[in-house]
This record gives sequence, structure tokens and C-alpha cells, in this order.
Amino acid sequence: MPADRGVDQRWVNQTRSTAQAPFSAPGNPTIPRILLGAELRRLRNAAGLSRAKAGYAIRGSESKISRMELGRISFKPRDVADLLTLYGVRDAPERGMLLALMEQANADSWWHSFADVVPAWFEAYLGLEDAASVIRCYQTRLVPDLLQTEDYARSVIRLGNPQADPVEIERRVALRMNRARLLRRPHPPKIWAVIDESALCRPPSGHDEKTLAQIEYLRELSRLPHVTIQVVRSERGTRCADVGAVPFTILRFPEAALPDIVYLEHLTGASYLDKADDLDVYATVMDQLCLDAVPAADSVGFFTDVINGL
Repeated sequence: MPADRGVDQRWVNQTRSTAQAPFSAPGNPTIPRILLGAELRRLRNAAGLSRAKAGYAIRGSESKISRMELGRISFKPRDVADLLTLYGVRDAPERGMLLALMEQANADSWWHSFADVVPAWFEAYLGLEDAASVIRCYQTRLVPDLLQTEDYARSVIRLGNPQADPVEIERRVALRMNRARLLRRPHPPKIWAVIDESALCRPPSGHDEKTLAQIEYLRELSRLPHVTIQVVRSERGTRCADVGAVPFTILRFPEAALPDIVYLEHLTGASYLDKADDLDVYATVMDQLCLDAVPAADSVGFFTDVINGL
């Protein structure tokens, strides 16, 4: 039996501060799930045990341990208790803190009620977006989700889901509007969006009052201290393409234990990148896009010119 390994004190301090942080939105189990998974992985490695042995101890598989440690599944109390015993964590307060974190990780998310319109591959992103302290995104054809008006979102969702009935469309619109509420909460994340000018020139509903309202909304958002919106003019688009820019989002979190994540969405799934080399590439591309775009200080004037030209 391994000696009592104990919980990493740095992790303890991080977890306590996370629980008390004002930007930790209620109804989001994603960060507790990731933190608990990471600590279970650290404890297993400290105990010198393989995932296969840990899985056997809880009547599971190596794959199950992997998913637990990545924070991709909920946790059974018996499994966590058995793993803590296996890893030599016997101190009652430490075990109690981890089991309390497990309860947070197993709580229903606020988007649980939208399960009928949230694919499994997108659920992880909703939690990460809701927990991020900084969200940087680049969009080529559409206004980013979080910056859309309700009417614009409805037009986009109809185009993307031509077979959906009106009820499903409205459910998807409601989900998007719920996501956007993070812009107005007491301690909102910093949003930095770079949009290709083509997204404004070829709106989903054509050049109508919905488009005008959307651009007016972008102008309004640009005045908020935590929102930065830049537009890459068409003549700079070739340069953006040269560096391989496709729509992507970079998420940063207040928890020091969590790395930045790059999110790339596909038609039927998504990729979540957290390796340092990948992050460096996308951060460099984002920085170049910001340099190529209309300066943030000129965004309000840019949107005013667009509105006057419609």
C-alpha cells in the first residue's frame, strides 16, 4: 500500500480560490470536473500506478480513467473514494475537499435543459466558454455567436439547420442568447473578436433592417470596456489566408492550473487544442490578425461608416 501521498497544496489553494472567484458562474461543472480530473491524474502518477491498474481497482477500464482524468465524464462517488484510497490519500479534510469538488463536478449545467439541441461534442465548449476569463476569436463569414442579435442568430441558425422545425430553431436561438448573457454579468470575461469584413458585406438575411440592427449592436458592444471588436478589411484578407487563418477561438481561464485552449469547430464535431506548440501558432496568427485589422480605437467609427453606407 503506498504511503499517504496527500493533495498538492498548490492545487488546494487554487481550488479554494476557484470556488470563491466572482467569475465562476453558477451551473457550470466544467472547471471543477477538469480540476478534479487533473488532481486524480497527479495522485495516480505520484503513486506509480498505470491507468489500467487504477481502472481495475474501480471495476472499470483504462479508457474510463483517461476520461475521468481529462474531466470529460461525471464522477461516481464510490469510484473517487476508491481511487483516493488506492492513491494513499487518507487525510479526512483532504478527502472531504476532493469529494466536495466532485459534487460540484457532478452538478447539472445551466445548458442541461437544452440537451435536445446541444450535441455531445459542443457541450464541453459551452462549459469552457462560460468559465473563461478571456475569449479571443476570429470569424470569416459570420458575426461571432456571442455578439449576435437575436434576429441575426435566428437567420444564421435557419441557414445552418434547414430541416429543423420552428420549435427547434427557437430552442437553438434561446441557447445562443443564454450564452451571450455572460457579456452582461457582473464580472464578465474579456472578449476580443476579430471579424473579416466579408461577414458584414454578405449577411445571412441580406442587407435589411436585421443587418442594420446587428451592426448597430456591434457598435454598441465596442463601447464596453471588456469588449474589443476589430474588422479585417477585404484588401487584407489575402494576407490572413496566407497565414492559414480559419475561424477559431482561444480561451483563457483564471485558474492557473488550466492551460489556454484553442477551439476549432467542424461540421460534425470540434477539436480542442491545449499543447504549447499549437497554442503558440494560433496566438501568433491572432496577433497578426489584430495588427492587420482596423485598430480597436477606430471600431466605433468604422461601424458608423458601415451603417451610414447601408
